[in-house]
Amino acid sequence: MASRLFRVGIGEFVGLPSSGEIWRTVEDVADLVQGRILRLAVTGLSGGGKTVFITALVHHLLQGSELPFVGAVQERRLLGARLLPPRPGDPPPFPFATARATLADPEPRWPAPTEQLSAVRLQIRFAVKGLLRRRLGEHRTLNVQIIDYPGEWLLDLPLLELDYATWSTQMLDLAETPARAGLATEWRRLIAGLDPGAPADASLAMTVAGAYRNYLQRCRAAGLSLLQPGRFTMAAEPTEARLWFSPLPPGEPAPGGLRDLMAARYERYREEVVRPFYRDHFSRFDRQIVLVDLLDALNRGRACFDDLQATLELVLRSFRYGTSGLLTRLFQPRVERLLFAVSKADHVAHNQHHNLRLLLERLVTGPAGQARFEGVRPAFMALAAHRSTDVVRTEHHGQTLSCVRGVLVGKARQTILFPGEIPPDLPSEADWREGRFRFRQFAPRRLQLQGAEKPQHIRLDQAIEVLLGDRLQ
Repeated sequence: MASRLFRVGIGEFVGLPSSGEIWRTVEDVADLVQGRILRLAVTGLSGGGKTVFITALVHHLLQGSELPFVGAVQERRLLGARLLPPRPGDPPPFPFATARATLADPEPRWPAPTEQLSAVRLQIRFAVKGLLRRRLGEHRTLNVQIIDYPGEWLLDLPLLELDYATWSTQMLDLAETPARAGLATEWRRLIAGLDPGAPADASLAMTVAGAYRNYLQRCRAAGLSLLQPGRFTMAAEPTEARLWFSPLPPGEPAPGGLRDLMAARYERYREEVVRPFYRDHFSRFDRQIVLVDLLDALNRGRACFDDLQATLELVLRSFRYGTSGLLTRLFQPRVERLLFAVSKADHVAHNQHHNLRLLLERLVTGPAGQARFEGVRPAFMALAAHRSTDVVRTEHHGQTLSCVRGVLVGKARQTILFPGEIPPDLPSEADWREGRFRFRQFAPRRLQLQGAEKPQHIRLDQAIEVLLGDRLQ
C-alpha cells in the first residue's frame, strides 16, 4: 500500500515511487477511507495449511455455497465474488487455479508447498444490512487482500529486533539443548576450532555458513520449528552466497575478521531480505488467522511440541494488535481481529475437536494474552479448510468408538481407524512417555467444484464469519 511513500508506523518519507505504485497507493487509501478494503494475514509455519486454507476460502466465496454460518449467506445478501487482477507492483498472483485443480483432479493431491511470495485479491459484493444504511447505497463491495508466503520466512521477522551478537548467543545456547546437540555436532566442532578474530577467508566463511545451514536442515527434518534464518532451511531458496552467515561465539568483531564478516552479512540479510518483507507486507494487516498443525507436533514428541510453542510466541511478537481507527489503518495498521485455528481437524473424530481447541488455547497462552492486553479478544477454533475424512462409529470389545474414514497418504484404498484422543491440556509426562500420539496423515478427497453431497470443509464458514463477517453487513 503506502509503504513506498511512508515507513509504516513512523510516517517517514523513504523514496520516490513509480507511477504504478502511486496509483495503487491512491486506490488503497480511497478504499480504506470508505471501508472497502480488508487485509487478511494467513499466518502459519511451514506445513500449517496456509495454501489449502487460502484456496478453499477463495473457492467457496467464489461459489457462494457451503457457507451456512456466514451471515451474509444466511441472510441471502451475498451477491457474488470475483478475483481481481494484480496491479503494477503487486506480488505475483497466488496460484489459485493450479491449487484448486490439484484438489479437483480425479486423483487429488495436496497443493505444492509455497516457495515464493504471492498475493490474491478477492472482491466480494453484498447487499447492505439495515434500512438506514441502504439509503446510502443498497450494494457494496469489499476487497480482501491476502499475502501467501513460505512459512520459513516468518521465522526471520524476529531478527529485526536482534543484533548479530545477541542472535549468535541465542542460537549457540539453543544448539546445546538436548533436542539439538546431536544435530549440531559437525557445525559446533567446526566453529570450536576457529579463531573468529582471525582475518576472514571467503572459502572458510562459506564452509562455516554451509555447516550451519546443514544443521538447520537436520533440525527441520527432526520436526523442530525454531530455525533462523528460516530461508536457510529451504532447499530451493536462492539466497545469495554473500548473505550466508553463521552464529559465532561472542567477542569483539575485529575489523576484517571472520566474526566481522559474519556480522556484516547478518546485517545485509536483515536490511535487504527481512526488512522489506516486513515493511511491505507484514506490517499492514487488519485481520489475522494463525494456523497451527498440532497433530504433527504431538506426533513428533515433547521437544518438538515445546519448540513449536516457543516459535509461535517468538514470531507473533512481530505483529501489532489493537483497535484500528481510520488514521491507524492508513499509517500504523494493527490487527483488530485474531483467530487461532488448529488445521487438519478432520484427521481426528468430531468428539475430539473441543479438546483440540482447548489444547490450542494452552499452547498460545502467551501470544493470546498479549493480544488481549492490546484490546483484541482472540477466537479459537478447530477446522479443516478441505475435508479428507468422514466420521464413522465402530464397535470394539463392546464399546462404540468414533473413528475416521479416509485414504491415508501413500495408500490407494479407504481406511477406517481410531485416531486416538486429544488431551484438553498440555500433555503430561505420562502422555509423552507412553507415546500416546500417533495421528496419521490423510490424502485429500476430490474437491467438487459445483457443490457436494458431503461437507467439504469443517468450520471454514465459521472462520470466514469471524474474520470478515462484520464487514459484510
